[in-house]
Amino acid sequence: MPDYRIDPFPAEAELDQLWRRAWNAPLARPMRPVLERSLGHVGAYEGGELIGFVNIAWDGGVHAFLLDTCTDPAHRRRGIATELVRQAQALARKRGAEWLHVDYEPHLDGFYRGCGFRPSAAGVMKLS
Repeated sequence: MPDYRIDPFPAEAELDQLWRRAWNAPLARPMRPVLERSLGHVGAYEGGELIGFVNIAWDGGVHAFLLDTCTDPAHRRRGIATELVRQAQALARKRGAEWLHVDYEPHLDGFYRGCGFRPSAAGVMKLS
């Protein structure tokens, strides 16, 4: 069973390794400055290895946003991502958020609905 850690601030290389396995791409930029401004983040570890991650961004007020939810492909289908989201939800509530938002691709609808999210109208604009 994984060990879930609140605000573990994983080493850049450790997070990059997870990103490469989970997203098939390296980190786009250093994450430490991002995590330092976040409401919090949760890491899932097994045998000391980072196997899952979620970041909680926020607006400085009552709205929090899940970003970068991921699990190492070798560890999927074991409830790790669901537990990461559950722990992020509890952490966001504890730290004062009243709303938790998430954007996701259509194929993840069942997962996020299963975590308790309901659909809402939203928009997105690519800036680059």
